[in-house]
Amino acid sequence: MTMKIDWLRGCATALVTPFTAGGDVDEDRLRALIEYQIGGGVKLIVPCGTTGESATMTDEEDQLVIKITVDTSKGRARVIAGAGSNSTAAAIAYSVTARELGVDAVLSVAPYYNKPTQEGLYAHFRAIGEAIKDLPVVIYNVPGRTSSNISAQTTLQLAREVENIVATKEASGNLSQMMEILRDRPAHFRVLSGDDSFAFSLIGLGADGLVSVASNEAPQLMSTMVELALAGKWDEARALHYRLLPLMETNFIESSPGPVKAALAMMGLIEENFRLPLVPVKESSRVRLREVLFELGLVKGTSHAAA
Repeated sequence: MTMKIDWLRGCATALVTPFTAGGDVDEDRLRALIEYQIGGGVKLIVPCGTTGESATMTDEEDQLVIKITVDTSKGRARVIAGAGSNSTAAAIAYSVTARELGVDAVLSVAPYYNKPTQEGLYAHFRAIGEAIKDLPVVIYNVPGRTSSNISAQTTLQLAREVENIVATKEASGNLSQMMEILRDRPAHFRVLSGDDSFAFSLIGLGADGLVSVASNEAPQLMSTMVELALAGKWDEARALHYRLLPLMETNFIESSPGPVKAALAMMGLIEENFRLPLVPVKESSRVRLREVLFELGLVKGTSHAAA
């Protein structure tokens, strides 16, 4: 039976990692960004994921970001730390370390590059779950980045057979697959949208929330939209969904987290620094971002002002 986790519901932020101009983790701005999320009503924080540029961070930097997130969020928001790898042994080690740092759950992405079969995916996630039996595991299906899809059948098998695999972050873009999981999932197993633009529709089909990129910039608006949908206030939620849709789309006008980091810099929340191979967004993207932020009231000045 799936472990019951009542708090795993609502809007989670896939947190960016602020860097200094010298390339270090910007600890002060990271704390300030977490405070901005919590102040906007976000109850779930997800550090060290794709949006956090974890692929370019050292183990020591991952641990630093997780520790700061746990310490800053304590008593106010839950922390679901990115701890995935294409090596099962490494994913287990990262998950054990995250548990020692005090996280509430781990997010474990499907193994990338080595493209395992469904049997391999099942064995991978089962091994992780069994290695940290007291810690909830959220599996993360994002074929666009991993080149492998965790099928509905594999997800459901894991949900039924591994007690602490408690949820999936679904970013497959395959609505039929998502509906199959929602229809057949066991009691207490959660389904979270992995795409901002799918969240409203997926909650209407029975999903439990969203792991969001757009909530980095607009935590109050995004968390309100999700809570309205979860409460069945569909007209209000729909209106807010369409108001936010340009931001959801523009955040992926170039490779994420390029646009969201540019937007947060325009808002004065971070400095716009990346780790290669990510580079700053083009000027045309920057102009569009500023227009969208202006329309949402997230930056001052005219919608056509250059960054």
